[in-house]
Formats: sequence, structure tokens, C-alpha cells
Amino acid sequence: MQSSNVRRKHFWQARDWTDWLFSILLLLGAAGVYANYQSLMDGYEVFFLASSVVGFSLLGWFWSPIRSLIAGVAALSLSAIALYAGDLSLMQQKFLLKFLISSQSAVMWMNVLLILATLIYWLALFRKSAFTGKLATFLTWSAVVMGLTGLMVRWYESYLIAPDIGHIPLSNLYEVFILFCLITSMMYLYYEARYQTRQLGGLVMLVVSAAVGFILWYTFDRQANTIQPLVPALQSYWMKIHVPANFIGYGAFSLAAMVAAAYLLVDRGWGQKLLPAKALLDDLMYRSISVGFIFFTIATILGAMWAAEAWGSYWSWDAKETWALIVWLNYAAWLHLRLVKGLRGNLLAWWALIGLIVTSFAFLGVNMFLSGLHSYGTL
Repeated sequence: MQSSNVRRKHFWQARDWTDWLFSILLLLGAAGVYANYQSLMDGYEVFFLASSVVGFSLLGWFWSPIRSLIAGVAALSLSAIALYAGDLSLMQQKFLLKFLISSQSAVMWMNVLLILATLIYWLALFRKSAFTGKLATFLTWSAVVMGLTGLMVRWYESYLIAPDIGHIPLSNLYEVFILFCLITSMMYLYYEARYQTRQLGGLVMLVVSAAVGFILWYTFDRQANTIQPLVPALQSYWMKIHVPANFIGYGAFSLAAMVAAAYLLVDRGWGQKLLPAKALLDDLMYRSISVGFIFFTIATILGAMWAAEAWGSYWSWDAKETWALIVWLNYAAWLHLRLVKGLRGNLLAWWALIGLIVTSFAFLGVNMFLSGLHSYGTL
């Protein structure tokens, strides 16, 4: 008890004026959102807005780059809102909206920057250039800023179409693939900064670039990037928490798979001079799967509660639910072998890598090949 009190006291003493200024600015921003859009918000959305102030304050306290990220996204998003001036038709008339900060333009910039970052990470790996590596990191952060701006502005644009169409942009494959790119990139950036693992950037960003490829195909071949009204089952506050939790899980599992690929390369002697040591890769793989498992578990529980409200049953053995359970059991078994049996090495690395196939099928394959109650994001 005494040590717990000491830790709490140290936590509060460690806060400086920049921490409190960041939290005050977040609070003022949330107050501004509430003052301008309270007529469009229900009680749950007010609660989520208040919770976001606390959540992002804590995140900004522990990971300072989040502060610059939020400031950049806020500045660009508010600029777009000001340029629109309540008229969606201005998207094609104003230069900055058309080419930079409308939702579709910002997402396209995200795509370009992520592909560039992937290429430059590989260049930095083989050239062993610190400057080139820093450039790749900068491009990845820039892509995250543009992607988040795109989602924020898309949210506003949906209300410009019609107030009853307006919704948080987490409802279809186009939107959630953007979210996947952002979450996976941010998780990697956190580990890169904490463990100095910039050598992994090229491998990790391959899975992000694959998602970018899907976004581009989905946009230009299927024209599926337009804002559509929500189907009745998605008109729920559960979507606002279930989907982000799910994709933190997907992003963490994808990150773990690419770290596992690096582990296997180092184990075979193909990347010992380029990639981090096996012990660090093993620890990073474990941490990623642990984080992913926690959030995927939360998402599964939230999904069951949402299903009970929407369909009258917590579990219907729908294809998406069944494959979510398979993913959960897969990583539960992985963690059991690691924590209880003490297993390490190639088996768990291969397991994490193959787990990406299982996760990808649950994420996308179900929409392509199976049907059921979750048939919202069909190709």
C-alpha cells in the first residue's frame, strides 16, 4: 500500500506545466466542440467527448509526440471546417480543400506519404543512414497527421451532406482501412522511439503499404470512398468504441507478425547485421500481442453487448463472430505457451506470423467469402 501511494505521489510530482497546459487546451477544445455541436450530440457522445479529454491527456503525458500530433490535426481540421463555411460544394472551388485538406485529399496524401516512408525505411536499412531513417520516421508521422485529418474532416463532411447522415467515419471498409493504417503506424512509431528499432520500419510498413494498396483499389476501382448513410444496425454508440478497440487489436497483431518475420530472418542469419537482436525482437513481439489481445478482448465483449442490443442475442455464431473467436483463441494460446509454459523461439515467431493470415481473414476474408449479420463492408 505504501509503495502504491509513493508511485501515485511520484506520478503527480512528475507533471510539469507543459502537461497541465496540454490538458487545459484539450479541455478548451472539447468545450468548443460541445458549444458548437451539442444539438447533434446525445448523452453517450457527450460522455465520449469528456472521456477523450482524460484519455488523450494521459496519453500525451506519457508519450509527448501525441501533443504535436493533436495540435497538427486540430489546426488542419479546423482550417478545413473554416474553408467549407458550411457549404460542401466549396470542396472543388477552394485550392486547399481540393488539393490538401478535404477528407479525400488528406487521405490520398496519407497514402503517398506511407508508401514513401516504406521505401525510405528500406533505403535507410541498407545504407545504414541515420538521416535517411529520421526522414522515414518524419514521413510516417506526417502520414498519420494527414490520415487523422482526413477522418476528422470526413466526419464534418458527413454532417454537411445532411445532419441525419452525419456519423463518425468508422462504418465501412474504406474508413476502417484508413484507421488500420493509422493505428499500426502509430504503434510502430511508439516502439521505434522507445526501443530504438528504426531498422524494423521497412518490414512493419510493408503491411501498412498493403493496406494502402487496398484503399487505392477500393477508391479507384470500386469508387467506395463516398460517404454513405449508416445502415440501422450501425446507428449506435457502440460503434464508436467497439471498432477502435478492434482495430488496435488488429494493428498490434499485424505489428507482431512483422516483428516475427524479422525474428525469423535474424535466426536464419539473414539479417543479423541489419536488424535488432533476437532478444529485443522476442520481447517486442510479446508486448505487441499482449496489447492486441487486451484490446481485442475488450472489443469482443463490447461487440457481444452491441449484438444483444441490435439483434437480441449476445452471440449468434455469425461468420464474423466465429472468426473473431478463432482470432481470440489463437492469441490466447500463444500467450499461454509464452507465459505459462515458458516457450520461446521459432515456434512462437511462426505462430505470430501465421496469425496474421488468420487475423486478415477475420478482418477482410469474411467480408469477401462469407455472409452473415455483419455484412456491412462487402467488396
